[in-house]
Amino acid sequence: MKKLFSKFSFAGLMGLLMLGFSQVALSEEMVALVEEVATINSGDTAWMIVATILVIIMAIPGLALFYGGLVRSKNMLSVLMQVFVTFSLMSVLWVIYGYSMAFTEGPYNTYVGGLGSAFLSNITSDSVSGTIPEYVFVTFQLTFAALTPALIVGGFAERIKFSGMLLFMVGWFTIVYLPICHMVWGGGLISSWGAIDFAGGTVVHINAGIAALVLALAIGPRLGYGKEAMAPHNLPSTMIGASLLWAGWFGFNVGSELAADGVAGMVMINTQVATAAAVLGWLFIEKLQKGKASMLGGASGAIAGLVAITPACAVVGPMGAIILGFISAIIAYWACTSLKKALGYDDSLDVFGIHGVAGMVGAVGLAVLMSPSFGGVGYDDGVTMASQFIIQLKSVGFTIIWCGVASYILFKVVDTLVGMRVTEEDERAGLDTTSHGETAYHS
Repeated sequence: MKKLFSKFSFAGLMGLLMLGFSQVALSEEMVALVEEVATINSGDTAWMIVATILVIIMAIPGLALFYGGLVRSKNMLSVLMQVFVTFSLMSVLWVIYGYSMAFTEGPYNTYVGGLGSAFLSNITSDSVSGTIPEYVFVTFQLTFAALTPALIVGGFAERIKFSGMLLFMVGWFTIVYLPICHMVWGGGLISSWGAIDFAGGTVVHINAGIAALVLALAIGPRLGYGKEAMAPHNLPSTMIGASLLWAGWFGFNVGSELAADGVAGMVMINTQVATAAAVLGWLFIEKLQKGKASMLGGASGAIAGLVAITPACAVVGPMGAIILGFISAIIAYWACTSLKKALGYDDSLDVFGIHGVAGMVGAVGLAVLMSPSFGGVGYDDGVTMASQFIIQLKSVGFTIIWCGVASYILFKVVDTLVGMRVTEEDERAGLDTTSHGETAYHS
C-alpha cells in the first residue's frame, strides 16, 4: 500500500510539474505572440525608409527632369518649379489632414476617413503599423500623395498660372486624391468590391491621367499648337529623368508590400521586366509607324510599362508582367498619337496617354494575367477571371467619373477666383521669366 501510495504520489508530482511547465510554456508562448505583434522588424523598417527615399528621388528630381526636358527652353524652370512646389505643398497637407482622411475611420467611412488623426495627433514614436513604425508608413504614403498631383502638371504645362495651379492642387488633393485613396487602401467602397490596386494604378495614375485630360480640355491648347514646332528642348534631361523614375519606381512598387519578404522579391522582378518589355514594345510600334525608333519613345515606353505594372505587380508572374508591359506600351503609343490627334486635345506631356491609359490597361489587364496559366497567383475562393475583370472595370469606371467630374468643377471654381491661364503675352514670352523672374539657361 505504501509503495502504491508512493507511486501515486510520484505520478501526481510529475503531473503537477508537467502542468506547471505547460502553463509556463503557454504563458511564454502568449507573451512571445504579443511581442511578435508589437515588435518592429528592423529589416522591414530599414527597407521602407529606403523605399520612401527612392520615391522622393523619382519625384524630385526624376519627374521634374523628365517633364522639364519635354517642354520648350523658355518654360523649363516653370515646370521644375511646379513639380517641386506641388510636392512640397502636398507633403504639408498630408500631415495636417491628408493622412487622417485617407487612413482613419470617419462618419462617411465608405468614401473618406475622419479627422481624428489630424496633425498626426494620435501617433507617437512608439506607434506601430504592421512591422514598421507608423511614422515610416505615414511618410511612405506621403510620397504617393505628393507625387500624384505633381503628375498632373504635364497636362497643362507651358500655359498655367502658378497661383491657379497651386489652388487647384489643394482642392484636388482634398476632394479627389484623399477619397479615392481611402476607398482603395483605407477600407472604403472600392476595396469592399474586391478590386486590386497593389501600388496605385487607380489611386495614382488613372487619377492623375484623367485630371490632366480634363484640365487640358478645359484650359485649351497652347498658343500655336499644331502650327508651331513644340519639340522637347532637352532630351538628355528627359532621359535622365526617365532613368531616375525607373530606379525610384522600385520604392513605389516594392515598397508597397511594406516588408522585405518573398512578395517584395516577386514585385521587384515584375517591375523590372514589365518596364523593359514596354521599352521594346514602344520602339517596335514606333519603328513600324515612323520608320525609326527614338530615344524619347524608349523613355515614354518605360514610363508606360512602369505605370501598367503598378497595380498588378503582386498578382502577376514574370511572364504576365512581360505581356502586360509590351501591350501597355503599344496601347499608350496609340493614345499619345492617334487618339490625341483625333480628339484634338493638347495634353502637353501626354499624362493621359501614358499614365491614364497605361494605368487602365494595368488595372484591367491584371484580372486576366493573374491567372495561374500566365504564372499569376490565381484568384480568391469564389472569384473567377470574369468576375475579377468586372470588378476591375467597375473600379476604373468609378475613378474616372469621380475624378473627371470633380476636376472639372474645381477648374471652373479656381478659374473664377484667380484665373487658371496666363495672358497671351506671358505665354509667348515663356513662364520662366514672366512667372518666376528666372531663366534656365544663360548664353
